[in-house]
Amino acid sequence: MRLPLLLPSELSPDQRDLYDDMQNGIQSSFKGFAAVNDDGALMGPWNPWLHFSRFGGPTWELVKALSASPTLPKPVREVAILVTGVHFHSAYELYAHVLVAEANGLAEETIATIAAGQRPVDLTRQQAAAYDVASALVSGRLLPDLVYRHAVKTFGADGAAELIYLTGLYSLVSVILNGFEVPVPESKNAL
Repeated sequence: MRLPLLLPSELSPDQRDLYDDMQNGIQSSFKGFAAVNDDGALMGPWNPWLHFSRFGGPTWELVKALSASPTLPKPVREVAILVTGVHFHSAYELYAHVLVAEANGLAEETIATIAAGQRPVDLTRQQAAAYDVASALVSGRLLPDLVYRHAVKTFGADGAAELIYLTGLYSLVSVILNGFEVPVPESKNAL
């Protein structure tokens, strides 16, 4: 871990405003995995966002924009997020979103297959479209027209755009987590 966890008492006024907003968001939208230490310090991507609030604040705004009233079903979103986390080998991302995916009804075998870097055979049509879009995008190549058109047909133009932005966001989150060597939390220290 390259950045110490920031205690709420150590925060500047700007950091405190961001901390309060992120803590509220964590409580309302990011449940099922450890994100806040027992001393109130934020873990995962929230800690680097606090350290460098000039960049973390706008990143958090994008997270909120993509979390507020999503059009894609939760299991579909989780397929795309898992594909992205696996591509970047992002430990915290995978830790958190394996738990979220399980809570949102993805089968353990499906999650394990994605975690192994393979496309599960049991995906629904929507989940398969999300897998294909995320897989193509994280590979660093142009999204094939056929895959894009299939996503638009499956989700509509707004839903396909949400999927593309979601994959981009979690690519950014994964890079931040890896860049600052953010670990998977120890359960005894986390709430």
